[in-house]
Amino acid sequence: MSFISLNFVVLFACTFILYHTLPSRFRKATLLTASCLFIGFYHLTFLITALILTLTTFYLGKWIGQAKRESGMKGIYFSGVCFLVVSWLAFRYADRLTNCHILFPLGISFYTFQAISYLTEIYWQEEEPEKSLPDFMIYMLFFMKFLSGPIERASDMLPQLKSCKATDYTSMVYGMRLIVVGLIKKLILADSIAPYIDGVFGSVYTASGVQLLMACLLYPIELYADFSGYTDIALGGARMLGFKLSPNFNRPFIAQTTADFWRRWHMSLSFWVRDYLYLPLSSNLRGWGQWGVFLSLALTFTGLGIWHGAGWNFAVYGLIQGVIIFYEMKTTAFHRRLKAQLGSRLYATLSVVRTYLLFAVSLIFFRAGSMAEAFHYISHLSFDVHYSWKEMNIGMPDHNSIVAGSALVLILVYEYFMSKHDLLEAFGRQPAAVRWSIYYLLAIILFHTGTVQLGQLHIFTILTIKTHDEEKQRTERSHTFHEKAIYPFYPFYSPTGSLFPGRPFHGPEEL
Repeated sequence: MSFISLNFVVLFACTFILYHTLPSRFRKATLLTASCLFIGFYHLTFLITALILTLTTFYLGKWIGQAKRESGMKGIYFSGVCFLVVSWLAFRYADRLTNCHILFPLGISFYTFQAISYLTEIYWQEEEPEKSLPDFMIYMLFFMKFLSGPIERASDMLPQLKSCKATDYTSMVYGMRLIVVGLIKKLILADSIAPYIDGVFGSVYTASGVQLLMACLLYPIELYADFSGYTDIALGGARMLGFKLSPNFNRPFIAQTTADFWRRWHMSLSFWVRDYLYLPLSSNLRGWGQWGVFLSLALTFTGLGIWHGAGWNFAVYGLIQGVIIFYEMKTTAFHRRLKAQLGSRLYATLSVVRTYLLFAVSLIFFRAGSMAEAFHYISHLSFDVHYSWKEMNIGMPDHNSIVAGSALVLILVYEYFMSKHDLLEAFGRQPAAVRWSIYYLLAIILFHTGTVQLGQLHIFTILTIKTHDEEKQRTERSHTFHEKAIYPFYPFYSPTGSLFPGRPFHGPEEL
């Protein structure tokens, strides 16, 4: 039940109506029921796992708070953290360690992090154990953030659950506008380019150098639009129910350093890693000097990479981030001198480009299927073409390119002005004729985009059942000039030469 589905729309609509129409004493029950239905819709096992870990965390927190001795508190805390980490690792790597196929529970990475932060805050005596089990269950299982965050701190969300107030009209409308922004990012930008990027990464050994290069440069944009779009929908839906969730992105592509980039990208995760992993590690290793800092960064970001997926390529992806940040720390004086020589504006521009390119190249390890694919991909990045410079569009029809480019410009302008003042709030002060004209225009665009994508997905589903012999005969036929230009992805193309943009939505959980 992804956010881009009819099932979710029905669930959210029912929850919204019941939450605001039933007596206030039923609001928490409504949220908890909706959350359980959301999780259980995917698989009953996912719900059972989430409930077990939630109940375990709740009672562990109470035991830590009731412990009279420091040794007893420490024992319960470390036992609880080890249980949560081992549970996560068991699900994550079960397929690799055994011959049994065990489903990786939906959202377990995010609510495990929430559980660890909750126990840690109690252990540090910065948070009191929660007394209300229903409140804690909603905090852990709230369906608007369950799939992929943001990772909420107990001190931020539990007080909101205590009051559980019905939201006002202004907040409802504001939340709806946030949802629209998220849909624009997801449907119009991310989904317009994602299938073609997937096609390149799925044809690493046959794609031309320029196709590999363009996919590498576009992938961070697709990833950002997909994930931040999801986050906007989550924040908007929660706002319509009266809850303010933590922001997850803050214009990451204007970052001049990789360290600043991670303060702007997936912020709830970055701050969690900083507070509960990096700072304790660096504190314990401060006697090692700069090597202690390096080791802390390396372990922190390698762990972050492993958290994203099971494979050496994810570990390497994380390690690269740590190495780059350490290098930036060691060359601070050099960059100050360079800034003085080049001037602030030119230096800032070059730094932004450098940071983006480093992130884009590192993502090859994140996206590639194996280390071998990643090294092959990097070693073949170039401006070499197989047939035509039209390969630079990696198979995207002109329509998709125009739509995606326009959406990207619109999003960048929107985020720039949002950094100055709240555009969504200012939009609400415009005349009704202006507001509703824009609403109808966006509704038509989103509906048209979704319809086209669904239609193409249907065609893709039909054609992918062709036999191997049929595909072989097809590839043996003469190609048009356009088809030759995108030959590495020929099996993915329609008879007209356009790549089918249909793909399953895996969600930001994989990010």
